[in-house]
Amino acid sequence: MPRACGPLAEALARRAVLLDGGLSNQLAAQGCDLSGGLWSGRVLAERPDQVEAAHTAYARAGAEVLITASYQVGYEAFAARGHDRAETTALLHRSVRLAARAAEAADHEVWVAASVGPYGAVLADGSEYRGRYGLSVRELAAFHRPRIEALLAAGPDVLAVETIPDADEAEALLTVLAETGAPAWLSYTVAAGRTRAGGPLPEAFALAAASPQVIAVGVNCCDPADVLPALRAAAAVTTEPLLAYPNDGSVWNAATGTWHTPEAPPPWPLQAWHAAGARLIGGCCRIGPEHIAALGSLLPDRRP
Repeated sequence: MPRACGPLAEALARRAVLLDGGLSNQLAAQGCDLSGGLWSGRVLAERPDQVEAAHTAYARAGAEVLITASYQVGYEAFAARGHDRAETTALLHRSVRLAARAAEAADHEVWVAASVGPYGAVLADGSEYRGRYGLSVRELAAFHRPRIEALLAAGPDVLAVETIPDADEAEALLTVLAETGAPAWLSYTVAAGRTRAGGPLPEAFALAAASPQVIAVGVNCCDPADVLPALRAAAAVTTEPLLAYPNDGSVWNAATGTWHTPEAPPPWPLQAWHAAGARLIGGCCRIGPEHIAALGSLLPDRRP
């Protein structure tokens, strides 16, 4: 069952809501080791106290939604590293519990969003930025179904279906969401006006618009410059609240495991994003609590 706080969808109908920032960069800032292919999932397994501390840092910065450390937790990837199915299920449950504890300790209302990352995330090779894995919609649905069920059993407020690179994977995820009836947001990763796999954005957003489970749709884990064109494409096909939580403009090199960062990134045009329909706004990779606090001070229409 969802946690006992007001539905996020109701808040989004009234005002803008502030998301948290990148979990992995905050864990790294806390001195955690994210090497080995499991990324934040490794910290979830080995140092759950640090995951809760990261969530708490974002809540203290004013974040109203905390996204769990389950993005890269998949049964197959964890089995390859010695975790049996029951252990992986327990980790998925733990991810929700840690975020919920941080939310409950906050001095303002905070929702917990259980992260459902793309199939490519568990490959740990940057595949989520390419998509088109060679799997059918049915195969992708079979991959996502058990971990969505496990996350829902832990009682988050909403599912964060995020960093989705193509419409095929979105279709698979929406199929599973329809089976569960659970509320979710759906967020694509985009570049140059198309999905990361190169598909047209209007068709991708239209898929989400047709799903009664989707409470918001938009983009994440992308260059800030790609946000506004994507929001406008989404607004053309849906009346749902939109969302945006981009990176800082850096580009991830999966081969070297490094970020390439622009020297002087421009400020985010929050007013324009809000005018285009964005109501759920925060940050993704390399956006920390200090950035979220600054966003919160600038975000239009944030409070009731």
